[in-house]
Amino acid sequence: MKCTSCNQGALNPAYLENLFPCHTCSNCGGNLVMLSDYLRWAKDNKDTEFVSDNTKAVEADETGKAMICPKTGKLMTKYRISKDSDHRLDLSPLISAIWLDKGEWELLKQSGLAGCLNNIFTDHWQREIHSDQAADVLTALYERKFGDDYQLIKDFRAMLNKMESRSEVIAYLIADDPYEP
Repeated sequence: MKCTSCNQGALNPAYLENLFPCHTCSNCGGNLVMLSDYLRWAKDNKDTEFVSDNTKAVEADETGKAMICPKTGKLMTKYRISKDSDHRLDLSPLISAIWLDKGEWELLKQSGLAGCLNNIFTDHWQREIHSDQAADVLTALYERKFGDDYQLIKDFRAMLNKMESRSEVIAYLIADDPYEP
C-alpha cells in the first residue's frame, strides 16, 4: 500500500506499541491502524499505564488536507481529539481504519487518550468538544464585556441558583421599580 499522507512511502507492517500492529510509512512515519487491532490490543493491555514526560513538547505532524483511505480509496473523516488540540485523527468509516500522523500516538499517550482511542470517534466525544469550545468562546466574550466584574457576576449567579426564592429574586432584580405594586 502507498502512504495516504505523503503519497511517496510504502505502508509496511510494524508495531506502534508492544504488539499493537499497524502499517507505518517508510517515508513520513505516519501509521495506519485498524480499530479492531487497537481494541484487541487495548483489551489485552488493560493495565498499561502510559507514562510520558509532560515537560517535553511532543512533536506531532498534522495533515490538514483531506485524506484518502489507502485500502478503500474513499475519503477519510477527520475527528478532533480534544478542545485544546488542533490535531485531528482521520478515520476510514467503511473499514474502521485510523490514520495517525507521525508523533500523534505519542501525543495521544501524553494527553491520556491512548487508552480510549475508540471514544474519539463517537458522537458523544465530538459533541463534548464542541460544547467545551462554545463555553470557552462565551467565557471570553463575557470576560471582555464585564471585565473584573465577571467573577462577581459568576459568584452571584452561583449563590442565586442555590436560593429557594430564585424566581422572586430575579423578578426583583429586573423590575424597573421593585417597590411599585
